[in-house]
Amino acid sequence: MENYLDFEKGIAHLKGQIKELKAQARSNPELDIEDEVAQLEDKSASQLIELYKRLTPWQKCQVARHPDRPHAKDYIGKLFTEFTPLAGDRAFAEDHAVMGGIARFRDVPVMVIGQEKGHDTESRLHRNFGMARPEGYRKAIRLMEMADRFALPVLCFVDTPGAYPGKGAEERGQAEAIARSTEKCLELGVPIISVVIGEGGSGGAVAIATANRVLMLEHSVYSVISPEGCASILWKDAARASDAAAALKMTAQDLLELGVIDGIISEPEGGAQRNPKKAIEGVGNMIWRHLSDFEKMKADKIRADRRKKFLKMGDKKLA
Repeated sequence: MENYLDFEKGIAHLKGQIKELKAQARSNPELDIEDEVAQLEDKSASQLIELYKRLTPWQKCQVARHPDRPHAKDYIGKLFTEFTPLAGDRAFAEDHAVMGGIARFRDVPVMVIGQEKGHDTESRLHRNFGMARPEGYRKAIRLMEMADRFALPVLCFVDTPGAYPGKGAEERGQAEAIARSTEKCLELGVPIISVVIGEGGSGGAVAIATANRVLMLEHSVYSVISPEGCASILWKDAARASDAAAALKMTAQDLLELGVIDGIISEPEGGAQRNPKKAIEGVGNMIWRHLSDFEKMKADKIRADRRKKFLKMGDKKLA
């Protein structure tokens, strides 16, 4: 069953009419509905295209959170072969919100790290809705160190509302773990490519997105805070999330213009949730294209490339 967002009610209504006609045809085989169904299908498709051409920042945020959108586990399963998961931070515990391991990407050995939200109630609870605890970031650090040691490119899939803000996480050094993970990204002598596939929330996302190349799916979002959190702080009213989303400049299009990201990956019509296979293929092709830029680059140059990328943000002299 397809899940429709609030602003897709018109499309949902048309799809409902199509289902009703098909149900009538099943009960009355002599009924000719082909032309009417074709007209409704065309109308639905054109409305969907037009709607997604003019999404507001808040609507893009809703699309980025869509439950049917492919998650890190889906990308890893489809894009990589010989994936060997690696678990634990060797200090406290395993964090299921962060998954990672060694794999082959188009026959190239790589290290993969992804933030996984889960796809149903059970898996979302198991993955803590993609909100990593300190041990998740320390696991990411461990995997990045291993990648550096064995000269493996690091590919990251970012999809989190933010790091977990619970009392236990704070007691175990959440802020320090995020900072160390960000620092480790900057230190590596191997290329890092990060793709924001859904939400890129706050330092929880930056911890694995301090990369040589940061890419975003067309309808993903990346911001220092969620629109609801921003609205609660600025206006004491979470209901003004749509205003906050516009002010935050959190869309891929805004961030490319600001020089925060390096590329936008087109999504299928109606978003990645409507054609996950095509969306995943597009991400794989874009990663491959950017990964080839570093094929013959030495470690020092890779570090310098990454460092310059972040230093030049907001500095016209370095741009």
